[in-house]
Amino acid sequence: MNLGFKIIFTYVLLQFCSNTFSAQVVTVDTVGNTSKSNLYIKKISGDSLSSTFCIVIKNEVKTHYHQLHSESIVVLSGQGIMKLNGIESKIKKGDVIFVPKKTKHSVKVIGDKPLKVISTQAPFFDGTDRIFID
Repeated sequence: MNLGFKIIFTYVLLQFCSNTFSAQVVTVDTVGNTSKSNLYIKKISGDSLSSTFCIVIKNEVKTHYHQLHSESIVVLSGQGIMKLNGIESKIKKGDVIFVPKKTKHSVKVIGDKPLKVISTQAPFFDGTDRIFID
């Protein structure tokens, strides 16, 4: 191998590793504030083990499940009615919800304020493992 190739290869490898495995702090205060759609999703982080998103819901998320993924949800603001396998619970700021894989779930916003949550899915989630029921 020539020296130029080694330098370029090392640089690319270091960039990949620093972007993929670096620690970070993300502010989500303004995420989705100007969105006009019902659902706004911003990816915050991810690796092969998990993916984390900030999700803003204005009306509802219809009933669905994930065949291969578990989901942990932390409510940042707003209120809603969360349905887990048909059982309804009121959720609000500060609540933490665990949704095991294959669990049917949905949420409907109550009140004037959108529901903002942090959702962490494991393993890595690319959006394709979302199977809607309704």
